[in-house]
Amino acid sequence: MDRNQATGLILFAAVILIYSFFFASGPETQVAEESPAQTEQSNVISSNTTPQETFTESTLADSLRASKFGVLANLTVGEAQDVILENEQVKITFSSKGAKIKEVELKEYKSWQGDPLILLDENTSQMSETLATRFGTFDLAEFYFTPELSTVSEEEGEIKQLTFTAATESGTISQTFSLEEGGYLLKKIFEVQNFSGVFTGNEIQINWTDQVKAQEKDLAESRRKSQVNYYLSSGSYENLGVGDDLEEETIAEPVKWIGFSQRFFTAGIISDTEFKNVSLTQSTPTDSAIVRNMGASMAVPFENGKSGYAFYFGPDKYKTLKKVTEGFEKNVDMGYFFVSWVNKYIVVHLFEFLEKYFNNYGIIIILIVFLIKLALSPLTYKSYIGMAKMRVIKPEIDELKEKYGDDATKMQQEQMKLFSQLGVSPISGCLPLLLQMPFLFAMFFFFPNAIELRQETFLWAKDLSTYDEFIKLPFTIPFYGAHVSLFTLLMTVSQIIYTHFNNQLTTATGPMKNLGYIMPVMFMFILNSYPAGLSFYYFVSNVFTFGQQALIKLFVDDSKIRQKVEENKVKNANKKKSKFQQRLEEAMKAADANKKK
Repeated sequence: MDRNQATGLILFAAVILIYSFFFASGPETQVAEESPAQTEQSNVISSNTTPQETFTESTLADSLRASKFGVLANLTVGEAQDVILENEQVKITFSSKGAKIKEVELKEYKSWQGDPLILLDENTSQMSETLATRFGTFDLAEFYFTPELSTVSEEEGEIKQLTFTAATESGTISQTFSLEEGGYLLKKIFEVQNFSGVFTGNEIQINWTDQVKAQEKDLAESRRKSQVNYYLSSGSYENLGVGDDLEEETIAEPVKWIGFSQRFFTAGIISDTEFKNVSLTQSTPTDSAIVRNMGASMAVPFENGKSGYAFYFGPDKYKTLKKVTEGFEKNVDMGYFFVSWVNKYIVVHLFEFLEKYFNNYGIIIILIVFLIKLALSPLTYKSYIGMAKMRVIKPEIDELKEKYGDDATKMQQEQMKLFSQLGVSPISGCLPLLLQMPFLFAMFFFFPNAIELRQETFLWAKDLSTYDEFIKLPFTIPFYGAHVSLFTLLMTVSQIIYTHFNNQLTTATGPMKNLGYIMPVMFMFILNSYPAGLSFYYFVSNVFTFGQQALIKLFVDDSKIRQKVEENKVKNANKKKSKFQQRLEEAMKAADANKKK
């Protein structure tokens, strides 16, 4: 035993000895049996004595609440009840405890299984709103509010309001939600009256997590199109991307809005001014019932006892989102800059116009193809004429190949000289086609994101917004899938037929000629799991293009084109080379010389 242990034992023994000496109880005294008179006297004394007060569970809880919440203690007592605020588009269920949103139903839509479309509920979405007070930091969910529904008439129309009030003798806390008729925007005003010196912070801290529920049959496509989007106050749109790994980002700049965007719907929060200290998270769960886990943390300004922000719960319709706030339409992916203008300024308006007169979206797609092809017909005509000119001068080109086939540089020089003399441009057939490419690629972005096609049937396709499962395979083909899309097959066959027809009009030979047959097969694999509306559009587009060229061929005489070429040959016999042609030939000669070195 060391010195410390010995010292401890001695002190312990000393404490026990002192306690026994001073505080130990003496010998017990026998209690004498009371006489009847003594018993009566004792009863009288007992009945005249006031009993000592005791704390019940209720008074103890009140004392603890008062200690924790101060003058706000009474607001923590109550009974929660559900209250509904709705219009024709959206139904929002609130709880009077905290004035929290429990559930949001989009009344115009159904899930792919035919159930009511619940965009979020209390099991998958949680939001905390906390404020600093001199008693501590409290979540509004700790307070009970009294709800009151009302209707306000304004120039824009009727606005339904739901006001939650929590009041004590010291002041009032109110949360007012406003929902316009025909809209998806839920505005909120948080206000504190009186409570002097109680609320000490200048911001409300909001933490929102949402397990985005699967609303579509194709989970893989839904996950590809779901991401956290946000818009900086400086006017820049950003997002966390569509990767499956956990992504976290802290935004240094103030943020105007945040959107939990899935393929066809968005749940978003929008500041009246700006959000600060924003942090965002995103990850993909293993649960197939959940598309994506999303989270956002932000600070909302709370000045002069008041703060305001809004929520958007609705569809990803471009024109609807554009009316919400600046940049909110970015939640719909319209494609890269060089093709997005086609969707924003042409296709969206065409769809909106045709929807007024037709309710079959297969017919609408056919009409859109017709109108676009009609508008681009001058380019198609020029492209055909350019290819026809190249076709009629093919004998001259073949002669040059026989004469200069071994000298590529000389061959190119002589070809350019020939084109100049005959008044033919080798790019005259390609350039009009290139000008049509933005329309072709724009559809690749529009149809996968077009909520207008969601759950719309056409022919054998049950839903034009996803693939048409004409045949379900008992196995999976790599890069193809476990189903056969008939619209994709029709698109492939039509493209191969068009390529064969087009090859008869061009001078292409060798690998370039065969490339036209390889591309349709590649797209058959790529588009097999893409929306049926997209494959159907490409199929109809191929049919119209084939018809256009067949019609043009009836009115274009190759002999007349040859006659025009001969006239140009005589006219340009002594034509001097242009400066561009001279520079091009010099560059080709220099390149050839370097090659020989």
